[in-house]
Amino acid sequence: MKILVWLTLCVIWGTTWIFIKIGLEDLPPLTFAAARFILALTVLGVIIFARKIPQPVSRRDWLLLSGTGILQFSINYSLVFWSEQYISSGLAAVLQAMITVFGLALAWIHLPNERITGLKIFAVILGLIGVAVIFLEQLEVRSFMAFAGCVAIVIGAYAAAHASILIKAYGGKMHPAALVFWQMLFGILPIIIYALTIEGNPLAINWTPRAIVCVVYLSVFGTIAAFWLYYWLLNKIESTKAMMISLVTPLIAVIIGAIVLGEKLPPQTFFGGLLIMGSIGLIVFRKKLKPPVILSSEPPA
Repeated sequence: MKILVWLTLCVIWGTTWIFIKIGLEDLPPLTFAAARFILALTVLGVIIFARKIPQPVSRRDWLLLSGTGILQFSINYSLVFWSEQYISSGLAAVLQAMITVFGLALAWIHLPNERITGLKIFAVILGLIGVAVIFLEQLEVRSFMAFAGCVAIVIGAYAAAHASILIKAYGGKMHPAALVFWQMLFGILPIIIYALTIEGNPLAINWTPRAIVCVVYLSVFGTIAAFWLYYWLLNKIESTKAMMISLVTPLIAVIIGAIVLGEKLPPQTFFGGLLIMGSIGLIVFRKKLKPPVILSSEPPA
């Protein structure tokens, strides 16, 4: 079940790239993000009310939700959407994959049971190299704003990783739907303010049918379903294994872009994909060795 959910998340978040790319042809980035989360909040609120999902009650839970909501949604998503105005989606994918690096380090601080091992470090570096190989032709930074965009993506990756680790460490008793809902509610306000201030009245935007489809898909699948499953999974497996998803999604995005949009598939995709799959195999699909059974030489009594 856990492997199936892990693979499902790879597919969902791998397909969100193409819907973001198509949606940005009609919608300004922060208005696009705000619409995505407002719709997701509305749908998720109805689900929570209908199913009477328990809500957080303690002050500690509310502090956790507000803090991680700002990290995950206000900082991470705002910086990602803003940065892609100045850097390629490929470069953004490589830098966003730094989530695994930050997650590995932060888990060592907040999750004493998740030790940093040589195998984990090697696997994460191998995966990052694989992502970089795929997008090798897009890694050039040509201006100060592009450099600023790179820095912003890395900061967003750190924020996303920190939010996940804090939820893993302190939010395991909360329902995944409640986690997503309140995180979005706390994190969406800065996005709305920025969108209204910089991008203007959302009603004046040309809401084409394809833009609406993109918003709906990203809301229902890329946000509600994905984060619900992700927080369920994060409570079941090591955080490093969960965050390795960020290494697979760029590979899936490139393949889907080639199939759906007819984009040119980089010739080094196969080699980069092998490196990514190797890193995933070392961490996610590697079976734990059972301790050896010591047989007693004494005869039974």
